[in-house]
Amino acid sequence: MVFAKTDIGKVREINQDYYYTSDENSVPKLCILADGMGGYKGGEIASKLAVESAKKYIENNFSNNFSEKEEILKLIGNAVEYANMVVYEKSKEIKELEGMGTTLEVCLIYNNKAYIGHVGDSRIYRIRKDVIRKLTKDHSYVQQLVEDKKITREEAKVHPKKNMLTRALGCTPYVEPDLRARNFEKGDIFIMCSDGLTNMVDEKRIYELIKQDISKATNNLINEANSAGGYDNITVIIIS
Repeated sequence: MVFAKTDIGKVREINQDYYYTSDENSVPKLCILADGMGGYKGGEIASKLAVESAKKYIENNFSNNFSEKEEILKLIGNAVEYANMVVYEKSKEIKELEGMGTTLEVCLIYNNKAYIGHVGDSRIYRIRKDVIRKLTKDHSYVQQLVEDKKITREEAKVHPKKNMLTRALGCTPYVEPDLRARNFEKGDIFIMCSDGLTNMVDEKRIYELIKQDISKATNNLINEANSAGGYDNITVIIIS
């Protein structure tokens, strides 16, 4: 089952998040999420272009004959790079779109594995049994500061530059996505979300709301983020 929802939040005038989820019975199952950035309409265009380009590339090039996980990871990597090229070229065509970019999360589920492509600071989590675990690493300035032990994780949450990305899609001619494959076991839940959720609601609370009632969790998580201020667009995809 897949539950998905996006919301403009309480502050922004436009929703620059965009997502796609394939039909319930699709093989493979494909979910894609993007959080755009850029001047007026730039982020909205970047996120939609990225999602639709990655989706098209995967649908055109996926084969049921893929037997090695490396083949599927390569497909996802190529799809992200193709989406990057599409967004980058569009930003060069139109003056108003110069500098636009987006995060991108791709999750393809096939033969009990989740294949992940990741650029930016949107996130993918997995709940297994009673533990929520982040499967992606933020491509952000504050994440680098944490890794360099210059600030703590608690300080990172309130750092004035916490939204500054070190890697985004569409801003340069080439991008290198993080790629990984994880087992998808019975009972596992995967969560894809933009930072409009994770900046407002902590991991423990995300876990609690999903465990309480998975069918209402997208609504409940968005309501919680809005109650905490709703400073950004909020998008949540839950896969079980």
